[in-house]
Amino acid sequence: MAPYLWTLQFTHLFPEHCFVLDDGSGRAVGYVIGTPDVFALEEMYPRYVEEVLGSEQGRRDVPPPEQMERLEEWWVGGGEGGKKVNDRCLAQTAYNVKWLVLEGVEGKRELVEGWRGMLHIDLLEGWQRRGFGREMIRRFVEGVEGVKGGEKGYDYGRGIQLGVAGENKGVVRFYEGVGFRVYPGGEKEGNVWMVRDL
Repeated sequence: MAPYLWTLQFTHLFPEHCFVLDDGSGRAVGYVIGTPDVFALEEMYPRYVEEVLGSEQGRRDVPPPEQMERLEEWWVGGGEGGKKVNDRCLAQTAYNVKWLVLEGVEGKRELVEGWRGMLHIDLLEGWQRRGFGREMIRRFVEGVEGVKGGEKGYDYGRGIQLGVAGENKGVVRFYEGVGFRVYPGGEKEGNVWMVRDL
């Protein structure tokens, strides 16, 4: 279900802001994806729901939620340590952009209103600490800066934001090294929020 939550909406709606690193033989070993404007993402999201989640494959992988009035709890009983992520909550989040990126714990709305650009990056282990992540972020930032006030009306506000999962806090130093800083509030949801001014 993860691609439907954290990658496919960007590759489908903002392909010009998605960059893939390959190993020279065509095998993908990393990517940086995102949007220059989360509110443009919000506006375009119904198209993603219809064309991707609404496809035969999408409905099979992420069945439409039974209810969308109230967000289910993130954690449910079971799994290792007595808790596991609630698949019903994940499906609801995939179908609702507000729950995905715009709303949440106290401070989230202020974060996304200030830093409207958003990115996700991932590199396979053997490709980390070799300068590729830094270069991919540079290219993403360059692309975002190039569209502010352009024909599509994108507005990155003060810059770009990203979230770091609580179990991945070791990458915070990397992001600080490429111009991001910690923004308070993410700890309320077990994450680290980071922003970069443009």
